[in-house]
Amino acid sequence: MIKKFLILIAVVFSSLSFAQQGSSSPYSFYGIGSLKFKGTVENQSMGGLSVYSDSIHVNLRNPASFAGKNLKSFNNEARPVKYTIGGSHSEVKLSSGSQTDKSSTSGLDYLAIAIPLGKFGAGFGLLPYSSVGYKLQSRDTDDVLQYKYRGEGGLNKVFLGFGYQLTNDLRFGIDASYNFGNIINTNIAYGYNSEGQLLQYQSRETNRSDLGGLTYNFGLIFSKLIKPNLEVMASATYTPSSELTSSNTRAYSTIVIDPLTQQEFTINDLEVDLSPFNLSTTQLTLPSKSSFGLGVGNPRKWFAGVEYTFLEASQFSNRLLAIDNASYQDASTISVGGFYIPKFDSFNRYWERIVYRAGIRFEDTGLRINNEDIKEFGISFGVGLPVGRIFSNANIGFEIGTRGVDTANLVKENFVKFQISLSLNDRWFEKRKFN
Repeated sequence: MIKKFLILIAVVFSSLSFAQQGSSSPYSFYGIGSLKFKGTVENQSMGGLSVYSDSIHVNLRNPASFAGKNLKSFNNEARPVKYTIGGSHSEVKLSSGSQTDKSSTSGLDYLAIAIPLGKFGAGFGLLPYSSVGYKLQSRDTDDVLQYKYRGEGGLNKVFLGFGYQLTNDLRFGIDASYNFGNIINTNIAYGYNSEGQLLQYQSRETNRSDLGGLTYNFGLIFSKLIKPNLEVMASATYTPSSELTSSNTRAYSTIVIDPLTQQEFTINDLEVDLSPFNLSTTQLTLPSKSSFGLGVGNPRKWFAGVEYTFLEASQFSNRLLAIDNASYQDASTISVGGFYIPKFDSFNRYWERIVYRAGIRFEDTGLRINNEDIKEFGISFGVGLPVGRIFSNANIGFEIGTRGVDTANLVKENFVKFQISLSLNDRWFEKRKFN
């Protein structure tokens, strides 16, 4: 078990820098980038639904899931220790007016472990929170290149959470996350002479923000068997607004650009003192977030639910990078989904133990550009394939969706996302069967 965990730790640290580049969306230009974490592969395969919680999967969106009762099927012993690791690959088609382009990204999505402690439970892990990765151009009415913009980086977070079984039906949890990372935004201005010929030297502005700060998340899970084959489950989470400290630098450079490779050669640099503008250190506000979910199902057979998430994105602010044509409004997401298992204990028929998942989500991101609301829509499918012992499984998911619009000088994204994860279970402490 320790060996498995060390392998997972090695994988995450080797992949962390790569995972920060897990976006090619032009909308990652705004705010702190595109939000990467939308739950585990199991959640995302059900349209982002996270109201469901059981003893063999890690639910990273609700810390109350770390708590739970002992398992009657294992002589009333403690729940298994749960490990999980997941990653994804996305193919995106970009369109704006008559122009189209394609891009692809891959990255690690999360690494976590949940440990039972009687009625208590603990969980900790590491995951990318947001990602910045874009390359944009601005041209005038004569189709002459004026500016190039690019960005990279993002935020990661490490979290520690605890849950407690308050009653047979109710669990409570809290987790604390430290968010850290950096975002680099670059703007190149192209100059021309009176005859319209490109000048030898161009100007480049580079802004870098190194971010850090704490956030907290509170959760409740209620589950009750109202009939022998019918269970009701409800959940709620709340994340208060918080502040990230941003240490900022800005530099102006004179550069030469190779016309064939587009490689940039710096001639000279000028570091800007941001202190007189009170911008060397700023506070960036992360908005509060709340969610409510409700579902019904037959334990270990099927489940269907709906979840509503509300993000007060209008609270978001970043003094260093104010953009005239963009603003934030309150955001929301509606997720509907569920799963079906033909026969979970059919150990002589593998295909009957597979979990089949599906869902749909409607998301208003809260970002408004050129008087257009940026929205997302996704349809998802997935399967959970049993592997190993104690109900460990490999999860595979697909999502097809859209983001944004191709009007008002904006970009529409049509994406296909492939996800895979391992959800491993192990017994650290087992009661002796013989003396």
